[in-house]
Amino acid sequence: MPIIIGTLSSFVSIYLGLLFIRVLLTWFPNIEWSNQPFAALSQITDPYLNLFRSIIPPLGGMDFSPMLAFLALSFLQRALAVFAPSANMGF
Repeated sequence: MPIIIGTLSSFVSIYLGLLFIRVLLTWFPNIEWSNQPFAALSQITDPYLNLFRSIIPPLGGMDFSPMLAFLALSFLQRALAVFAPSANMGF
């Protein structure tokens, strides 16, 4: 079980980093999302962001869905951190 929690925690951390990069790159309008590596980043992050875009559509040209996405992943990461110390005591 500790291996699963550790792996999931690492995955969430990496995904948070990818989301952060994706959000930062949206500030540059001249990026062509059809070119690599931007297309791969978009394919990885957009399905998750689209879940939140269906809840909060862009308002006035501003997309607030990444804030909910970061909040949800941060909550998951903190929940995993609560379970990780007790799971690591078995070693």
